[in-house]
Amino acid sequence: MKVAFVFVILFAVSSFALDAPNKAATFTLNDLSGKEVKLSDFEEKNVVLIFISSKCPYSNAFNGVMAKLTKDYSAKGITFLGINSNKTEPIEEVAQHAKEKGLNFTILKDAGNKVADLYGASVTPEAYVIDKTGIIRYHGALGSSGRPTTDPEAANSDEIRAALDQLLAGQTIAKTKTKAFGCTIKRVS
Repeated sequence: MKVAFVFVILFAVSSFALDAPNKAATFTLNDLSGKEVKLSDFEEKNVVLIFISSKCPYSNAFNGVMAKLTKDYSAKGITFLGINSNKTEPIEEVAQHAKEKGLNFTILKDAGNKVADLYGASVTPEAYVIDKTGIIRYHGALGSSGRPTTDPEAANSDEIRAALDQLLAGQTIAKTKTKAFGCTIKRVS
């Protein structure tokens, strides 16, 4: 009986913690040129982390969406960081893919998938919006969560745009979580 009671309490506490604002985990990774980048380099800035892949058809369907988001929101003070955590995608391949697809934001290589593990990221693309105080305000899909797609023509950014617009307006984000969909991150065992 005690074990069941403790389990219920732990479940209730963990469920509450998932709904409470979460502080973004700090990390240091190298960009595609080998330069060290720390999340703390962007203190007091709004940051969007997007876990991406060079091989995943879902992630690739959103390449244009990611490039447009960066273009539209960088001037408004939002920093975009792509994170590639796939063990099956070497840094040279990731760099070539970014160049070919016009991914005009900083991309970091998460060798050993430590940052994906810290954030609990499981698929590509999967996004986290972090406000200026370091709190995760949105987690989930860029868009199209109700209709997962590998078609670039059907891919959209409706869900993350709503969150970003509300964040920039100083409003409470109405929908803080959506279902991210895509290919699983290929982790190191």
